[in-house]
Amino acid sequence: MKEDIEYLKKYLHPGEDLSKAIKRLEQGEPVQYIVGDVNFYGNIIKVNNNVLIPRPETEELVEKTSVLIKELFSDNINILDIGTGSGCISIALKKIFPNSIVEGIDISEEALEIAKDNATENNVDINFYQSDIFSNINNKYDCIISNPPYLKEGDYIMDIVKNNEPHLALYAEEKGLYFYKIILKEANKYLRERFIIALEIGENQKEDILKIAEQYFPNANIISDKDLRKLDRFIFIIQK
Repeated sequence: MKEDIEYLKKYLHPGEDLSKAIKRLEQGEPVQYIVGDVNFYGNIIKVNNNVLIPRPETEELVEKTSVLIKELFSDNINILDIGTGSGCISIALKKIFPNSIVEGIDISEEALEIAKDNATENNVDINFYQSDIFSNINNKYDCIISNPPYLKEGDYIMDIVKNNEPHLALYAEEKGLYFYKIILKEANKYLRERFIIALEIGENQKEDILKIAEQYFPNANIISDKDLRKLDRFIFIIQK
């Protein structure tokens, strides 16, 4: 609590009532929602309870993906961000690759409104639109990136997350694997000849998702990677 109060003192917007903000904190609301925005990869991203609060692991996903893109492509590529939420991944990648076309999709209209606002505030041109995974997708991409819902019912989750952040963006059926199965099964239809698929995963899902990836991409280079805490949190599928 003490650290969160210090965070409020540092980042609460001018004119906001600190005492009211602390009361919200005491009632179990995340400090990021109280402040109303977070710093993600150097970009200020608006957040509220319609979108997940961006985590450091997702910044790592952006960083690792950008390195792979630079190795395989020029700046001018097509990128699809599935389950964009606040738009933080799309915005970060558009800033890194300004000449690329970046599209962000989500099933939540409320999340998409926030993503569009964030793109405007960060002065980037991104196409955000509603789609249930690939349901409204007609283009082909060089890179598909996603941090989809991956918790299964019964997984431990802190009360502050469970009670505030949107369950639509947290939980998935089929033991948390539903979205990975659909993305990897259908992705070939929407990829160019050379491509990168970049996924953030739950720390105990590596083996299951590797099996799915190997089923649908038997000839690609499939890599698992760890986050800074040495947990298995990323899978990359690369076709050169």
